[in-house]
Amino acid sequence: MAEYFETDDVTRGYDSNIARRILSYIKPYKALAVFTMLALILSTLGELLSPVIIRQAIDDVLMKSWYGIDISVKGSEADKVIKLQDSDPVIQGKAYVRTSRLGGLSTVEKNDLTARKLFDPTEYYLFRIDEGNAAQSALRAERPELFASEGQWACIARDKLRALPAAEAAGLRRADSLDLGRYVIALLVVMVFILIGTFFMNYFSNLVSVKVMKDLRMQLFGHVLTRSMAFISHQPVGRLVTRMTSDVETISEFFTDVLSAFIKDGSIMVGSLIVLYMFDVRLALVVTASIPFVLFASNIARKRSRDAYRKQRQWTSKVNAYIAEHISGIEVVKLFSKEEASKKEFAEHDANLKQANLGEMYVYATFRPIVDLLSTITTVIALCVGAWFYLSHSISLGTLIAFVNLIGMFYSPIKDVAEKYVNLQSAMAGAERIFGLLDAKEEIIDAPKMPMPSVVRGHIQFEKVWFAYKEEDWVLKDVSFTVEPGQMVAIVGYTGAGKTTITNLVTRFWDIQKGSIRIDGNEIRDLPLDGLRRSIQPVPQDVFLFAGTIADNIRLGTEVSEERMRIAAEAVHANEFIEALPKGYGSELAEGGSNLSQGQRQLISFARVLAHDPSIIILDEATSSVDTETEKLIQRGIEGLLSGRTSIVIAHRLSTIRNADKIIVLAHGKIVESGTHDELISRQGLYWNLYRLQNSGIVS
Repeated sequence: MAEYFETDDVTRGYDSNIARRILSYIKPYKALAVFTMLALILSTLGELLSPVIIRQAIDDVLMKSWYGIDISVKGSEADKVIKLQDSDPVIQGKAYVRTSRLGGLSTVEKNDLTARKLFDPTEYYLFRIDEGNAAQSALRAERPELFASEGQWACIARDKLRALPAAEAAGLRRADSLDLGRYVIALLVVMVFILIGTFFMNYFSNLVSVKVMKDLRMQLFGHVLTRSMAFISHQPVGRLVTRMTSDVETISEFFTDVLSAFIKDGSIMVGSLIVLYMFDVRLALVVTASIPFVLFASNIARKRSRDAYRKQRQWTSKVNAYIAEHISGIEVVKLFSKEEASKKEFAEHDANLKQANLGEMYVYATFRPIVDLLSTITTVIALCVGAWFYLSHSISLGTLIAFVNLIGMFYSPIKDVAEKYVNLQSAMAGAERIFGLLDAKEEIIDAPKMPMPSVVRGHIQFEKVWFAYKEEDWVLKDVSFTVEPGQMVAIVGYTGAGKTTITNLVTRFWDIQKGSIRIDGNEIRDLPLDGLRRSIQPVPQDVFLFAGTIADNIRLGTEVSEERMRIAAEAVHANEFIEALPKGYGSELAEGGSNLSQGQRQLISFARVLAHDPSIIILDEATSSVDTETEKLIQRGIEGLLSGRTSIVIAHRLSTIRNADKIIVLAHGKIVESGTHDELISRQGLYWNLYRLQNSGIVS
């Protein structure tokens, strides 16, 4: 039961070969992948552009500051850093430059220039003279002592600007208000592009993942359908279901939560560092210095989260298995009064699951605060260093504020790295299990050397057949017999003699190791597999009905007419109880046909086989699940319908095969007797003994 819910190791490291194989499923959807990348680039660029715009808005509008440099400095050693240009505004012998131009000057150089009156440390606000601005013109006319002007430029000290009444300051800075509006619009446009880019990135990445999931499930389902019974018999059903559901879901997470997230987070982190270095190398080095600590913490969190996640999945699997097992066997639990013992045992499992969940929680509860702490420390250091640079006129206020935003952007993806790495490991493990199933080569080879004959007469020949399910543990040993067209041949023997195995070999559910099996003289391996199985229809011991209508279960998706379906049902006397149902052939069946009796399910399986009109019919313990009265009805229907068809009947009830043309008796994988009922009774061999035991010693 433990294998029903996946108990394999659920995490493994990154594997480039598996990753490449996963990515190969994107090939049919290259266009969608390209659109995803374009949307990702768009949103990433937008997020990186936002702090740049904010910085420019602060420096160019809100805190626009200028400093005066005597033009005689031009050509000096200091000018190699300042780089005075002809386009710089010049007022009364001073060229005015922005704060960013002074970043390369040391404090000693600034103090020296100030002492020589070549550098004015006063902070100024520069503006273009606009005669059309009435408020500006009036203020300059009324208070000319506040301003210095030359040509089209004028300036005012920042402290004097702050002392002006709000209305006068607003009139003087009308151009700045217009510029600020442009920056706001630009920022809104960028935010819209981020929204659009993020939407389409998520949409296209999810669309790709859904399509890949569909393709994988179809490939897996088709692959399992073509595997041999030898392979399927060694695979728990729950494991195969897990491959097609949970493991495929991990591949979906690989595209939505891992691949696109890693690419975007990596782009944001690298992009943030690039922008930081573009703004100011000195402050960027402060952020870079914290990276080794972040990597160290991330590596520890990665290992801890992997172990915690593994334990959580393992105990979840055990709890699920325990619940499923005890609910399925709840009748036994009640009969033996094991309720309290079961509750106690489950409480232990549940407590272990709780501890595993808490362990996973502790990892995230520890790692995230550590990353937050590193982010905060880095931000504080950057602010302290940046404030000192700002006070010494080395950087602008906008640059300092942009740094704080970019540091937040740099650390934000790291906070989720542990969770994303676990998703990556889970995807790798799920993909490995999926590809392990897809790479399984155990299948019945369908390589026909001839087309299926248009008419199958039904001549069956076993010639020196040897077969084993495991290596040389032979189930059939040197079995040879012939079934003539139209004959009814019965196979009997004790349990484990190999009766059902013969029916599986005729339909090529398994392939023999030695000998040959022929249909109408043709080796069955040389015939198309689908044609062979259309010509041979078995009725297995365990009837399986699908959820759906009775008509659907009889037709099984093939073109079976209404008339033919009813004739088949009438032949096996299933029509009587079907017509008595409220919706007749349209009545819905529960899963496995559980809303019908066992005998009714058996009758429907007979009707299903007969409706497909095969040339050869195999009845494997066909009447073992019906009562005596129903058995008589079925026998009458089968006798009429088997006329002209070859049939192999395997039965424990020897009374049902008295009229067989030939009875083959198996023991220990060998044919020990064959003949008609009367012949075998007269020999008083193994068949006579079986018949005597079933009929309480009465032999006729």
